[in-house]
Amino acid sequence: MFVSLRAVFAASVLALSTLIALPASAGTLQCAPFARQVSGIDIHGNANSWWGQAKGRYARGHEPRVGAVLSFSSSRSMPVGHVAMVSKVVSDREVLLTHANWSYRGGIERDVRAVDVSPNNDWTDVRVWYGPIGGLGLRSNPANGFIYADAPKVSDQPVRIASAETAGGAPLRAAF
Repeated sequence: MFVSLRAVFAASVLALSTLIALPASAGTLQCAPFARQVSGIDIHGNANSWWGQAKGRYARGHEPRVGAVLSFSSSRSMPVGHVAMVSKVVSDREVLLTHANWSYRGGIERDVRAVDVSPNNDWTDVRVWYGPIGGLGLRSNPANGFIYADAPKVSDQPVRIASAETAGGAPLRAAF
């Protein structure tokens, strides 16, 4: 009997470890592909890389807007960060998020509450609704800010085009 209990225990541990260690490619919905799909922001890779990848490609900031992606930083509890789309702006310090893989592994949550708790009111520290407790999570989460679906603004300065004019009657020649 002791041997069979050990075998059952070992099989249980093995089964649980495979559930915990499943890669994203195993069919579990992850936050980054879901955020890309619902927001239209075409960034790939782990969520903690989105903020850096957005630089120069998408406008970024600290003001919540519908359709923007809130980029969470890496932390001890979120080593690869997190991304979530803003589905509604309630106030300058509260939004509703639509995201995947937060409260439940691979689950999608729509219009869940997120509150800015940062001391400078800049969305760098956020508490998010967590399903298992039915309220805001017990800890806050570090965030980078918002990535906006529209492209970054271009300078209003006029574009100057180089010309091949002559100086003193001799044509100017390029160095290349």
